[in-house]
Amino acid sequence: MPGGPGRAPSPPRRAEVGKTRTRWPTSTYSRGVPGASRRVLVVDDNKVIRQLIRVNLELEGFEVVTAADGAECLEVVHQVRPDVVTLDVVMPRLDGIRTAGRLRADPRTRDLPLAIISACGQYEVDAGLGVGVDAFLSKPFEPAELVGLVRRLAERRAGEGSAAAGYRDVESRAEQAG
Repeated sequence: MPGGPGRAPSPPRRAEVGKTRTRWPTSTYSRGVPGASRRVLVVDDNKVIRQLIRVNLELEGFEVVTAADGAECLEVVHQVRPDVVTLDVVMPRLDGIRTAGRLRADPRTRDLPLAIISACGQYEVDAGLGVGVDAFLSKPFEPAELVGLVRRLAERRAGEGSAAAGYRDVESRAEQAG
């Protein structure tokens, strides 16, 4: 047992992922919140924005998983099975619009609620709608707007069935077909 007998286990390391390099897998991706009802994958290359979104959502009972860019999002989305994904638009390696397009193209994440949280112009909104983004929130945002948006998307997802059930259904169909 870590920490020795009779001692509480030491908390996992919480090193943030840099903007240009990804270290994976590490313990930084998931932070369990006791009693959390929904899991949100927050994707933003700015560490401060990721932390701001994380804190606001965790205070409202969400479990938050973070990724530093779209490529990292695609690496972890199938392991963490979020109920909602928030995406920044401008990120290194893979931007938010292309990430949303790839999530929509994958049968396992096709119906996953996606929200763009970015300084959006009309071009980004049009491009996001074109790939199937569900909602947009412009930076800077009010924390209450963020929480309300994520809650609505998570509740809509809950009405359609849990994310894990959706993954199981897709995996079962794949096994039956193969």
